[in-house]
Amino acid sequence: MEADDYTRKLLEEIRDTQREHLAEYRRVAQQSMELQQRGIARQEQFRAIYKRVVVIGGVLVAVLLTLLGYLLIRWSHYLFR
Repeated sequence: MEADDYTRKLLEEIRDTQREHLAEYRRVAQQSMELQQRGIARQEQFRAIYKRVVVIGGVLVAVLLTLLGYLLIRWSHYLFR
């Protein structure tokens, strides 16, 4: 009888420990999912900012090249004699 009680108590402890591990695993998995979702949202924000910077930079480069071309044409007779 004493061995059966010991075995039963040991199995109950193992069961309880497994339940604790499962609860901890679920908590960590949930936290990991939340971090991934926040990371994805942050990447989308950076992508939008990057897209704006590229568009603004492209427009700025086009304007500067146009201005340079205009100045070269306008002042070519003074610059290239």
